[in-house]
Amino acid sequence: MSKTIRIGTRDSELALWQAKTVQSQLEANGYKTELVPVKSTGDLILDKPLYELGITGIFTKTLDVAMLNGTVDIAVHSMKDVPTALPIGIVQAAVLKRAATEDILVHKGAPDYKQPCTIATGSLRRQAQWLNRYPNHQTTDLRGNVNTRLQKLEDSDWTGAIFAKAGLERINVLPENYEVLDWMLPAPAQGAMLIVAMEEDQFCLDACATLNHKPTALCTYIEREFLKTLEGGCTAPIGALAEEIGDDIRFRGVLFSLDGATKIEVEQVVSKANAVGFGTDCALDILDDGGRELMKEIKSSLKK
Repeated sequence: MSKTIRIGTRDSELALWQAKTVQSQLEANGYKTELVPVKSTGDLILDKPLYELGITGIFTKTLDVAMLNGTVDIAVHSMKDVPTALPIGIVQAAVLKRAATEDILVHKGAPDYKQPCTIATGSLRRQAQWLNRYPNHQTTDLRGNVNTRLQKLEDSDWTGAIFAKAGLERINVLPENYEVLDWMLPAPAQGAMLIVAMEEDQFCLDACATLNHKPTALCTYIEREFLKTLEGGCTAPIGALAEEIGDDIRFRGVLFSLDGATKIEVEQVVSKANAVGFGTDCALDILDDGGRELMKEIKSSLKK
């Protein structure tokens, strides 16, 4: 265990919390580590060969480049931010035990949903599900890291803003005024942390394997398989949640139109022994139920 594992991370508070969590667990297992914060810049210029490797994730691109360049050995991500197709040479090394999967509404006092409301979110999935439930409300865009978004809510006249509960809990900024949106299906792999490593780096792969939580890895695999089959990126209004119930996996998945008016959903149960291909099968049910046409409409609208 003489090699020092360089852990790549974005430099936001939440990303650093995630990387330090991995660092402490690896060091508890006897590995030497070093944190390498990588500034994620919007104007990063990538040459054509790297783009051809399939680097598409807006939140993961900088760390992918750092790994391919040999600057870091592993990288830690919020799994929901990671494209379903990893760049050539980079592989999934471990999925940590999942935290809360729910979305929450942070508000300034118990909202009266019968009245006009403005809800802030940068997610088309959250926007579509909110408008499906409350078609008389308005949504507005909200970007930035967790702290920035909380401050924007505080400075606004919005009714509330939607967050992933896990992110706020991890950095201890969960406010008193919030409501769990138990009716809203999360993003695939929401609440899970992913470690990626280079495919040929057996030392790091073995080290990370000691942190892998098999139930979380299986559930998130199914959710991401569902997402990949629907051909949805982070911009499509797709929700998915797989849950372990005894020897079975219960899966719920949904595809919405951008305005929330159209909803196509699936709910199925399968034994863990037969879980291979389950996510794909559930996605095909959605596609056969009008999802193909809806995905074409979504992609066409987003190109405009």
